[in-house]
Amino acid sequence: MVRPESAPEQARIKRRISSKKIFSLAALRPRQWTKNLVVFAAPLFAFNLSLQSIIGCLLAFVLFCCASSGFYLINDIADVESDRQHPIKCKRPIAAGLVSIPAAIATSIVLLGAALSISWLRSPALGITLTSYVFLQIAYNLKLKHISILDIVAIATGFVLRAYAGAAATGIVLSAWFVLCTAMLALFLGIEKRKVELRFFEIRGGKTRAVIKCYSLPLLSRMESTVTTGAFMSYALWSAGPIVRGATTPWMMLTIPFVLYGIFRYQMLSDPKDIVSGTENELGQGQYTERPEEVLLTDRPILLTVISWIFTIFIILLLKQHGAIK
Repeated sequence: MVRPESAPEQARIKRRISSKKIFSLAALRPRQWTKNLVVFAAPLFAFNLSLQSIIGCLLAFVLFCCASSGFYLINDIADVESDRQHPIKCKRPIAAGLVSIPAAIATSIVLLGAALSISWLRSPALGITLTSYVFLQIAYNLKLKHISILDIVAIATGFVLRAYAGAAATGIVLSAWFVLCTAMLALFLGIEKRKVELRFFEIRGGKTRAVIKCYSLPLLSRMESTVTTGAFMSYALWSAGPIVRGATTPWMMLTIPFVLYGIFRYQMLSDPKDIVSGTENELGQGQYTERPEEVLLTDRPILLTVISWIFTIFIILLLKQHGAIK
């Protein structure tokens, strides 16, 4: 005869099941989906915020979330043993044993298959863009992430493809200045990520990927200087208006201070001296500066800057539509 479980035991089982569900979602890394918001940049910068363009971008956003989560699962499966030795990555659901490897494989196949199929059904341009992203991720995980400089370029290319996906889903033609600015900003974020990773390795020691050891802080600082200058100049030229085949109105130059402050703020958060001096406790142990999505979600000044930037663009768009400005 099977003895019925006690109430406390039933409560523990329910909590364990609930925990499994939560961590199954965590395995998809939903906090990193904020990277895919780049798909909305195309209609925003083109001043094309119709219902049709928003729906198209929402579809592209969902597809990229599915594709990126599929690769996050693959990465966690491939790195499960090394993650279990890492003080932070050991808490990832697959490394912690909260999500089984067969379940992760099946979920990854479903997500990637669905994303690719729907993208091609939507339009050939979106299908080509998402397929290119998939091949890029395969190349990155197999080889590119182990090659210095190319690893950062691959990360930046992923952001550019996200921007193209927004354009492909809405039929918008991207400005060359917009593409260049997106690429420069993406390179900037990749360099900042490597800078923080390198500094933590120098301070804490232990094992790290061989590619991190190929960099030095002086080298990364020079690379950072180049891409930040390029990002700011390309954005400034785009905002100058139709005279340089940029934005549809030169009033977009009012948004330049927000972009400049955002770049400076992110540099301050990822500054190696802050990590050494102990201010990393104020910044979340200095960990989230390795991940752009964490900065956007947790740093109030940057979040307010992004909101103010978007609000200013909407005001300019509204005034232009009503003929108040040219």
